[in-house]
Amino acid sequence: MSIFKIDSEKCDKDGICAIECPAYIIEMTKQGPALIQGAKQFCIRCGHCVAVCPKAAFSLEFLSPDQCMPIEKQLVLTADHAEHFLRSRRSVRRYKDKPVPEDILEKVLTIACCAPTASNNQPVKWLVVNGEKAVGKIGAHVIDWMRYALKTHPQMAKLYNLETLITKWDKGEDRVCRNAPLIVFAYASDAFPSAATDCHLALAYLELALPGFNLGSCWAGYVNSAFGQWPNLAAHLKLPEKHTCHGALMVGFPKLKYYRAPKRNTPDIRYHAG
Repeated sequence: MSIFKIDSEKCDKDGICAIECPAYIIEMTKQGPALIQGAKQFCIRCGHCVAVCPKAAFSLEFLSPDQCMPIEKQLVLTADHAEHFLRSRRSVRRYKDKPVPEDILEKVLTIACCAPTASNNQPVKWLVVNGEKAVGKIGAHVIDWMRYALKTHPQMAKLYNLETLITKWDKGEDRVCRNAPLIVFAYASDAFPSAATDCHLALAYLELALPGFNLGSCWAGYVNSAFGQWPNLAAHLKLPEKHTCHGALMVGFPKLKYYRAPKRNTPDIRYHAG
């Protein structure tokens, strides 16, 4: 059984589907698009062939044109809009005491899942730690790791100012999880060589999508460092066997509003002539 179907009344045999296919499994014939031998084995299920067809003539056994989100010209970012959108992003470290609705979070995570992954494997999985008490337990594990690091790796502890963080924690000030309403972890099976990159890209998509829903985020660097070095935290999160966490974001409604975008360093560029 073929993995694709062509609407012969719509297809104009322009060959765009064959040109675009990243796996090179489509070839053009006089009758129209055709699959090479063994095509199903090599298809990465990216849907490019369906998305690129201007006539909506191409369908896959798992994806039809009407199942795809249409690209609306009026919603496409201009260069100015793209610059404003990206430069106005801020790391949010002050959050309102307000829970994040589950339906909104799931909508944003659905968008984040559109981030590119190697060979369209889509290995990224999400763990959401929600609520003050649950987030506080994560912070407590991180502080335990910091106390251990202070004794066993004093130079590293000094470099990252861990003693101050511990002192503030003991006085009731959370500089680890910043009293965020929730933390989102991205993890994946160790079977995927690109898992770390795939998770990082998905987290980047997540943090960029959140402001559109009036939410903000900040990379939870201390949490992620502790996960890789403190077995008690890893055990607490109970990830599946042979799965690794590759990043975490604190998420919530920003308490403060920003009115300007700070300047950053100019790009350090070197061109290679070959």
